[in-house]
Amino acid sequence: MAKVSVYNMSGAVVGELELNDQIFGAEVNEHLIHMAVKQQEANNRQGTQKAKTRGEVSGGGRKPWRQKGTGNARQGSTRAPQWTHGGVVFAPVPRSYTFKLNKKEKRAALQGALTSRVNEKKFFVLDELNFDEIKTKQFAAVLKALNLKKALVVMDEINENVILSARNVPDVKTAQVNTINVYDILKFDSMVITKSAVEAIEEVYA
Repeated sequence: MAKVSVYNMSGAVVGELELNDQIFGAEVNEHLIHMAVKQQEANNRQGTQKAKTRGEVSGGGRKPWRQKGTGNARQGSTRAPQWTHGGVVFAPVPRSYTFKLNKKEKRAALQGALTSRVNEKKFFVLDELNFDEIKTKQFAAVLKALNLKKALVVMDEINENVILSARNVPDVKTAQVNTINVYDILKFDSMVITKSAVEAIEEVYA
């Protein structure tokens, strides 16, 4: 089993934690991880873009001039694509970009992303993360003690003081165990997670 250091909020090492190899020592399948990120980005697309085709723009019902004898190229409508105010060729229409991954693929991608963070020494475990009051300065001090800037902070449950303290810190996002995803894990340089959250992940995703 992989072992990682456990830190306190002052940045001092206070112990070690053995990680479950099924989750934090899994195979890093780059293709599955790519597909998981692609799926999340695709599912977030609104898909509401729309342009009008020549059949939808107003006007153009009358032939602009007779077929022959004018010296001009033949035209059937002033709303053909080559005309100003004409319709768009192959115009985009509202559509859904969503696609599905099965549960095993999603789990394997998440386990691979977590493993990559452990392997790259970008996985920091805190014995606890709790504030008596909402204080951005205190949260920033915790990150500074760990020498981190851009981080995903994962907790096992909602902690309003921590969430609100982190809200105004640039390049930081807080999440709970049941909301973590491959995209966020890879987006941020490091992952800061409480010891209790590690145990919750091992229970949920093993």
